[in-house]
Amino acid sequence: MIEILLRMARAHTGRLGVVIVRGASMLPTLRDGHRLLVRYGSRPRVGSLVVARLPDGTIVIKRAFELRATGWWLLSDNPSVGLGDSRAWGAVPQERILAVAVARLWPRPARLSRTPPAGA
Repeated sequence: MIEILLRMARAHTGRLGVVIVRGASMLPTLRDGHRLLVRYGSRPRVGSLVVARLPDGTIVIKRAFELRATGWWLLSDNPSVGLGDSRAWGAVPQERILAVAVARLWPRPARLSRTPPAGA
């Protein structure tokens, strides 16, 4: 599902799409199965939730924590669930940021906070 959306993203920069959250790394902000409305080709701001491709090809949803000279420092909201973020991979170059989350569509439509939960 995500691969189909990513192929669409390359052809339709700036277009909207839907991604499905998998895993628990973004708890409590996002849960497994949540559907997010994303804008492909957008530039994140500090605090944005982004869809990014890590160096090993894995597609992740993470929080844009800080812009560094080498790219975005992306962090999980739930760091206790492994190291699938910049703590393991380093900064992610802008060209690997595929989309920025705009809103949660399901289960309850809502805007997404740019503020990470306390303790994240």
